[in-house]
This record gives sequence, structure tokens and C-alpha cells, in this order.
Amino acid sequence: MFKLNNPFSTLSNTPIHKKKLPNGVNAEANSDGSINVDKSLKGKELDLAIGHEMVHLDQMKNPIKQLGYDDNYVFWKGKKYARDSMEEGSKDLPWEKEAWAKQGAYAKMLKSKKST
Repeated sequence: MFKLNNPFSTLSNTPIHKKKLPNGVNAEANSDGSINVDKSLKGKELDLAIGHEMVHLDQMKNPIKQLGYDDNYVFWKGKKYARDSMEEGSKDLPWEKEAWAKQGAYAKMLKSKKST
């Protein structure tokens, strides 16, 4: 039987670091599996930011989507996108479309996991 894993089954194993991030950046998913969130975020805004970055962590683990990055490029489904010619976080970027679409559902799962 095929079973989908709950994306938050690994949340307890995901290091989340609160720190000062650059202006306009709420959170970052790191290739080491951790998440940085801006220390000013609270409540629903914090949950949405973590949810958004959890989508990116799942994308990084997915062998088909293969989200990755280095200082100069973002890699998505075998294509290379130059970071200096994009607006990072834009809802028009293919990997961001999924993250923006799913962040609310992930935030709800995060909130329910916190309350259990």
C-alpha cells in the first residue's frame, strides 16, 4: 500500500533559528534542512513563514523537483536560474508558486501540531 508522508512528521527534527534577516526576507530554507526566520515574526505570520519554507525543504528532498541553490543560481527540475536576474520570493517563480499555494495548509498543520 502506498502512503503519503505527513510533511510535518519531520518538523520536530527541523532546526528553526530566529535571527535578523535582510529587509523583505521573512524566512529562508537552508540546504542543511534548517530554517531561518526573522526574529520579528510572531503568531500567524511566523507559522506561514515556517510553512512556506517547509514546502521548500520538501521540494529539496523531492527527486523529481530537485530544488537546490548556490550563491549564483537556483536549480529547479533540471533547469538553472540566475539569482541576479530574478526577484527572489516572487510568486511567479515556479518553485515559489507551489510554496505560496501550500503555505497556509502547512501553517495549519504546524498550528495543530503545536497544540497537541
